[in-house]
Amino acid sequence: MLKRFAELSTPLVADACVRLGVELRVAPAGVAAVVAGSRVAGSRVAGRVLPVRHYGSVDVFLEAYGAAAPGDVLVIDNGGRTDEACIGDLAVLEARAAGLAGLVVWGLHRDTPELVEIGLPVFSYGSLPLGPVRLDEREPEALTTARFGPHLVSAGDAVFADADGVLFVPAARLDEVLETAAAIARTERAQAERIRAGDTLRRQTAFDDYLERRAADPSYSFRQHLRRVGGAIEE
Repeated sequence: MLKRFAELSTPLVADACVRLGVELRVAPAGVAAVVAGSRVAGSRVAGRVLPVRHYGSVDVFLEAYGAAAPGDVLVIDNGGRTDEACIGDLAVLEARAAGLAGLVVWGLHRDTPELVEIGLPVFSYGSLPLGPVRLDEREPEALTTARFGPHLVSAGDAVFADADGVLFVPAARLDEVLETAAAIARTERAQAERIRAGDTLRRQTAFDDYLERRAADPSYSFRQHLRRVGGAIEE
């Protein structure tokens, strides 16, 4: 999945979902890679969701690793807490040993220099020195679903993360989403090359024609127009 995502981005995947009418769950703004950079190792991840809910102890992560398949991404529900870091170097090293492709945390991490050295992609809302000092009661769904902002995800979902953020896509719609994202990417790259060559986006999209049609029919949207002329910019 990461190989298919290599030439794409979360905005392209999001646009493909909108175009196809696929359920789209985008993480709240602010989640970012521990290793910054749009294309460097450790700054992008894609894979099947391996969900886990954190209650104050690392044991739930170790248990989740036992059920992991190569290429899974551990999606950690720590309730978006900002008073503790729930993941550090040892848990990430163990994730790498288990064959995971990365970790995405609804919460914070610590041991930043060590995580950079390990190189496994880790996405979180930032760092904090303090680890958990609590131990909450575990829910029955601890290893079957995870919350991420307002969204609930499971092993029936795929997760994509890069410099623009994190989003989740139903695995059952994954092939068509990625194919559509790739088609959008080809169109946008061609448009970008034409703009650089002096052919403006307004000319490419017959924008004056759009304005005339909209004047005659106020319900005529720019998205409808783009689909008619074969352009891509909004979705």
